[in-house]
Amino acid sequence: MDPDQFNHCQARLSTGRTYHYVDEKPANNNDEALTLLCIHGFPDLWYGWRHQIKPWVEHGYRVVVPDMLGYGKTDMPTETSAYSTKNLSNDLAALLDIIGVQKAVVVGHDWGAFIASRFALWHPDRLLALAILSVPYAPPMKQYYSLEQIVQYFPSFGYQLYFASEESAAEIDAHLPTLFYDLYRAPDTRIKTVLQVGRMREVLLSAPEIAYYVSNYERGMIGPLSYYRTTQIRFEEELAASLPSKPRLTMPVIFIGGKEDKTSNLAAIEAHRALIDKFTVVVLEGKGHWLMLEAPETITNEILSWLNGLGIVPGTQQRLHL
Repeated sequence: MDPDQFNHCQARLSTGRTYHYVDEKPANNNDEALTLLCIHGFPDLWYGWRHQIKPWVEHGYRVVVPDMLGYGKTDMPTETSAYSTKNLSNDLAALLDIIGVQKAVVVGHDWGAFIASRFALWHPDRLLALAILSVPYAPPMKQYYSLEQIVQYFPSFGYQLYFASEESAAEIDAHLPTLFYDLYRAPDTRIKTVLQVGRMREVLLSAPEIAYYVSNYERGMIGPLSYYRTTQIRFEEELAASLPSKPRLTMPVIFIGGKEDKTSNLAAIEAHRALIDKFTVVVLEGKGHWLMLEAPETITNEILSWLNGLGIVPGTQQRLHL
């Protein structure tokens, strides 16, 4: 899918950051359409939502998708603190100000799901509803756990230790195409068959798509990898702000996860269900982490169906029946 088919914008926010974002509006509604703000994860771009943007617009929604801080054509600060979820949430609120939207439906995948969940705590007045993909909602911690300690509890998160290390940026920079070929693959539950015949899992990106990603990472990986280095910063900011460890999310929330996603802590869904007033859970059999690529139509339609069920009307920001 040609990236140039989308409406690209760039703006300097009140937070001092310059963000690149795609802003697609339905032909008959323009600025009055209800907005879906989509947040990508690692290692992704606005482009990760390419299969959903146009269909959602065709259903009457305005869809705004930024390159997150450190990615693509958005600013890449060198200080790690800039990538805390508090600062990223402030950026997203400032982006909504720039585009003239008071409240949006916020949709996030991977790191974007975690950021979207924290945006719901830092700026609850800016969300109509929250959709999180692949990464379940996790409330603020009562006490600090280092990334090393977290990996002890959740060994499948071990890759985060490498991403947080000092040597990872240079090593990944030297092998950028390999990163995308290795990570963007469909799950295969027949591990023994794969090992015996040497068959690789299906690559989810075409060569031109990988080339587009690589071209957008020419500045290096320092920004994207900084997200993995904010564990203590995030804890200290949330502690200072007295964010509760058991906050209630009063807006509607949907979680969509892949049953074969080894990095998704699906057990957390039931543990945190009591913290969410209106909670919908969809687990996709046979799907892994890259849901927007593995099941593009399913993701598009699940979100549309959920919004319709909530009575969220795409034609205007004002009409909402929850």
